[in-house]
This record gives sequence, C-alpha cells and structure tokens, in this order.
Amino acid sequence: MKGTIFACFKKIFSAEPIVVRSPGRINLIGEHTDYNDGFVLPASVDKYIYAGINKRADQEIHLYSMQFNEECKASLNALSIPKQHWAKYILGVVAQLQKNSFPLAGFNFVFGGDIPMGAGMSSSAALEIATIFALNEIFSLSIPKMQMVKMAQLAEHEYAGVKCGIMDQFASMFGKENNAMQLDCRSLHFEYVPIEMKAIKIVLLNTHVKHQLASSEYNVRRQQCEEAVNI
Repeated sequence: MKGTIFACFKKIFSAEPIVVRSPGRINLIGEHTDYNDGFVLPASVDKYIYAGINKRADQEIHLYSMQFNEECKASLNALSIPKQHWAKYILGVVAQLQKNSFPLAGFNFVFGGDIPMGAGMSSSAALEIATIFALNEIFSLSIPKMQMVKMAQLAEHEYAGVKCGIMDQFASMFGKENNAMQLDCRSLHFEYVPIEMKAIKIVLLNTHVKHQLASSEYNVRRQQCEEAVNI
C-alpha cells in the first residue's frame, strides 16, 4: 500500500511525497466508557491508513482520496468545513493547528488504506492521526504526541460533528505491537498490557454492516450518558 500511495501521489502531483501510516484499532473492554472518562482496553491492529504528503509553494490544500476517487481543494486563508465527508477529518486537523497558532503552508495530500471503512475500527481516527503526524513532520512543528491526540479528537468534534471520546485517536497514536493499552480516559494515564496468547488468537470478522457515527445516534447516546451522570 505504501508503494501504491507513492505512485498515486507522483502521478497526480508530479512530485515525491513522504509517506506515513496510522493503524486502526479494536477495543477489548470498555464500550461507551471513553467519553464518560472511564477505563478502556484498546489495541492497535495491522490495518492502516497511509498518507502521502508534500509542501506547496502557496496557501492551497489539495487532497485526494483513493477510496472515494475524489479530490478536495481548500485554502489556508479561508478554511471551512468541506462537503466531502472524508475531507472533514483532514481539514479539521488543519483547523486545530491554526487555532493553536502552528505555522503552516499549503500542501498536497493523498491517502488510502486497508482499514475497513464503517466497520468500527476507527478509520476516521487513523486518518486524523496520519494527517497531524504528517503535518508535524513536514513543517517541523515539534508537537508532543499527547497534544496531537487531543487536537485530532477536537477535529472530529468540530468538523465531522462527532462528539467522540479520546480512545480511538489515542490507540492509533500510541499503539504497540503485541500489546493492548489500559487507558484511564480521565487522567489519560495508560499502561501497556502484553498480549501473549500462544494457544489462542484474536480473530476479527468483517460483517460488512456499515455505520457512520456522524449520522447515527452516537451523539445522542453521549448526551444521555452525561445526563445520567448528572442525576
């Protein structure tokens, strides 16, 4: 997939990118507890979002999604929420960087991957983390990983309209091979939990049932949980 991203980028933009990748995740314990500041036990997986990126000489942002075969163009001088759903996650990250006064210039961006979309493996969070990690690299922003995770979460809140917890972005950024993470979503303290199961394996089955948090009852469920806690 890295080679595919590289070739696609070079074909569209006639330039060579740097390529980053960000994993999807599963959650072993703790459903709907991350946005209630509870404990979760996620683990990153061997499915990724790959992104190719390079700088532009202007303030334009040119995006291309291999999955959707769509492009999106925007400007740093007049950033707004795009019509394309997939572009909201990328430009939402850019908006957070602008809010925090990080110096940016225009860039070209191509992404694709092998995380099943809409399958509950957090392809959107992986795209956000790939985006902010790539921008941090090419513009030498020196943003700590924890801050990148928090900004990626806010990008989803404000541009995609999903009031998600922090688990998905956290697992994508801090995932470690053969380990799960015990994460306290209130303090953000976490510990790696080795997964060494020689006799058994974790098997993921793709039911091909699609879901989209932005158009689901997810935000309603979060509001209901917050109201229950306040009783």
